[in-house]
Amino acid sequence: MQNNAVHLATHGVEHYENFPVASWLTPARLRPAIVAIYWFARTADDIADEGEATAEQRLADLAAFRADLLICSNSDAASLRWPHVFAPLRQAILAHALPVPLLDALLQAFEQDVRYTAAGRWYESNTELLDYCSRSANPVGRLLLHLYGVTGPRELSASDAICSALQLINFWQDPSKDIPRGRYYFPLNAMAANQVLPADLIAGKDNENTIKMIAACADFAVAIMQKGFELPIQVRQQIKGFDGWRLSLELRCVIHGGLRILEKIKAMDYRTLSARPKITAWDGIVILWRALWH
Repeated sequence: MQNNAVHLATHGVEHYENFPVASWLTPARLRPAIVAIYWFARTADDIADEGEATAEQRLADLAAFRADLLICSNSDAASLRWPHVFAPLRQAILAHALPVPLLDALLQAFEQDVRYTAAGRWYESNTELLDYCSRSANPVGRLLLHLYGVTGPRELSASDAICSALQLINFWQDPSKDIPRGRYYFPLNAMAANQVLPADLIAGKDNENTIKMIAACADFAVAIMQKGFELPIQVRQQIKGFDGWRLSLELRCVIHGGLRILEKIKAMDYRTLSARPKITAWDGIVILWRALWH
């Protein structure tokens, strides 16, 4: 769960993130663990998505990456293939008893991306898409709440809603980037309901039907996000003092950051097949203002 716009570059690959990692609101004692989790996920994402490797090569590398995860969770990470990732991650696992199955779930999502892309497969429904989000996004929120000692079922459910909504929002803002890569995140039932054909999306041209579909998808993301609105209040009640206030504000920034992107998409008349909304410094001020007062 990240909150403003930042460019990150690693291993020669530039990444654009709408929500940055380990912001100034994060307690210093937790930042190394959060950064370690981020680079674990970022590196696995690069394996699944960057470069010219075949699907078989990507899956083999992700399998090796999983093997390193299992080794580092039980022993020294110095001799592993990705020591720059797993040495700090091992420290985080030891210091905070991070649930390794949540980290593994992220790898399952990356593997699913590779397989779906190789097969040219589309998601059938929002239900199938949310199932994917349960591995691609929700584990990150659960890991971050774990660092704060927040593990109750109500809080985890609210976190899942926020993370799934953010993942969906990322899909709806990024089709101009995802579709040329063979990543198809618009569900077939939403396409059928709005008379949108796969060829319409692959062509990357906005029309009346695609605009209606993306607007409906955005409304669905808002409905999912609303299920997480109580999380900032819940964590504030559980975590006393400045840390509780900071985490509550961080979460409100995350929520309002996602909603701000949807506002940007709406202002574009939902024409994200041909362009991508960008969060500016002014948007960051708006997000913070809303987080402080709403």
